[in-house]
Amino acid sequence: MDKSISSLKKDISTLRTGRANTNMLDTIKVDVYGQMMPIEQLATVSVPEARLISIQVWDKSNTNLIESAIQKSELGINPQIDGQIIRLRIPDLTEERRKDLIKILKNMGEKGKVSIRNIRREANEELKKKLKEKIISEDQNKNYEKNIQKITDSSIENIEKILTNKEKEISQI
Repeated sequence: MDKSISSLKKDISTLRTGRANTNMLDTIKVDVYGQMMPIEQLATVSVPEARLISIQVWDKSNTNLIESAIQKSELGINPQIDGQIIRLRIPDLTEERRKDLIKILKNMGEKGKVSIRNIRREANEELKKKLKEKIISEDQNKNYEKNIQKITDSSIENIEKILTNKEKEISQI
């Protein structure tokens, strides 16, 4: 369940909130050298200002490939090329874009909750097998089920907090 939560945090960090963040580029893959590679393996990514991401490309021939990958992504940002440096100016979020991001955020959150519920189901099925095989008693089974439910509730509550914080961050003007 902790892995599901950390995966959700990583996915959420790629959402654009009006401030520059290098994690925004994590999901973008560039087709170079015959394979799909993340931008971090082709360039140095930094945030020199609050609303600017700077990408220092190591191999000049990859500059246009990285630019086109960014344009094709869902970021909605137009890259500016200056030699081997690509600059991404992060525009202010419109109200409509904020609502879209919140919808995407809620979708991500729901996927995280579903994965946690699936883990709970698998754990409960494992308990049933052990009960059938007489490895554990009925009382132990009930206690384990209660513990699994407590952990599940705690994990879902944690996801709710993460979503609420990110939604506040997106909604800030």
